[in-house]
Amino acid sequence: MIKSMTGFASGTGETAPFSWGWELRSVNAKGLDLRLRVPDWIDGLEVGLRTALTRALGRGSVSLSLKLAREETAGAMALNAGVLSSALEAMRQIEEVAMAAGVSLTPATAAEVLAIKGVVETRATEDDTAALRTALLADFETVLAQFLKMRADEGRALHVILTRQVDHISDLVAQAQAATAARREEMERALRTALDKVLANVAEMDEARLAQELALIVVKTDITEELDRLNAHVAAARALLGETGPVGRKLDFLMQEFNREANTLCSKSQNADLTRIGLELKTVIDQMREQVQNVE
Repeated sequence: MIKSMTGFASGTGETAPFSWGWELRSVNAKGLDLRLRVPDWIDGLEVGLRTALTRALGRGSVSLSLKLAREETAGAMALNAGVLSSALEAMRQIEEVAMAAGVSLTPATAAEVLAIKGVVETRATEDDTAALRTALLADFETVLAQFLKMRADEGRALHVILTRQVDHISDLVAQAQAATAARREEMERALRTALDKVLANVAEMDEARLAQELALIVVKTDITEELDRLNAHVAAARALLGETGPVGRKLDFLMQEFNREANTLCSKSQNADLTRIGLELKTVIDQMREQVQNVE
């Protein structure tokens, strides 16, 4: 079954002290264009995500964003020996000056010493980026599966539409083949009338030249090859719609071939019914080509 290039998925996860949110979306593109917005301080994360996306997708303009939040923690406390030593020395000097002046000071408590700026430092715990990367990549698999399911669901809807359009093209080709027989009789009558008028006004006619002109008229108005090629394109389209891999490029090329044959049919028609059928063919082909633009 064909797949669409349109898709969206989101998800959230957490592993202490981190929490995150994913957003993955894609639209149609000629190739595979990956645009990732993820934290660059997590070693190997972007490479892992690109690998997963490249393995799963064939075409599309894909945007992935990851918003990561970290819960604030107190961290570990440690004494700054240098600042503590300086603080104690300053306190000793203050006490000596106070004693010399006859001033009695209350002894400082340990809590008061700890309250001096710089004596105690809070050191943030170092983050384990390897464990975080592993958790993120594992969680992303769920988001990617949801994303692929949406593209597959869209592809099934596209398959129904495209199959209906191929059937319509096939019906129109059959109508054109039927109209060709009626046109042949009409053209023969018109040709005989034109020849009678020419021969009535010409005393002598070059038989070889006449045969050449008649052959040229037949070639210019014969649409047998165009109808045969249209039937072949219908068969090719049905085969492509039955494949499971990326077929969007092939279908897009096939639409160009469909359109070329429809244009030729219109230019050669010389018949109101065939012209109507040719124009309807062009309309259906254009509609189909719009849908094909979104096939992976």
